[in-house]
Amino acid sequence: MITYDKLNTQNHKITELSNVILYLIRDRSMCDTQVTCDLFFSYVEKVREHLEIQEKHMFTGLLADSSPDVKQVGQNFLSGSKEIKRIFNEYLNKWSRPQSHQLVIRNHEEFQKETRSMFQLVLDRIQDEVERLYPLVRELRGDMERAA
Repeated sequence: MITYDKLNTQNHKITELSNVILYLIRDRSMCDTQVTCDLFFSYVEKVREHLEIQEKHMFTGLLADSSPDVKQVGQNFLSGSKEIKRIFNEYLNKWSRPQSHQLVIRNHEEFQKETRSMFQLVLDRIQDEVERLYPLVRELRGDMERAA
């Protein structure tokens, strides 16, 4: 069972981690610390987990709905999820070694810029979930606590 509380907690943690990481990486010397790397890869794990939960538990119901409008919302969120994962993987391949939990920063300014952009993409998605996805699923299911 997936609750809105769980999803909102995930969103809050992702937002919190993004704010802390963006603060830390302003200083080039902080980018190479184990603390920053641990926070960064915790962020990566939480974003992936959040997207997977939604794909497995929320979008299926939307895609199976009889309403074309509801199906379209499900398709839009699913394709958005896939696109975020694709962009996220390209970003990770460029700036990290996930197997060893290391950041690989050759150009600090470019890393900061791309990280801000990547994190903003995720934060925009979170906002869209809260404003559009969760209210729709609540309305369809008639359940204010359980998302799936």
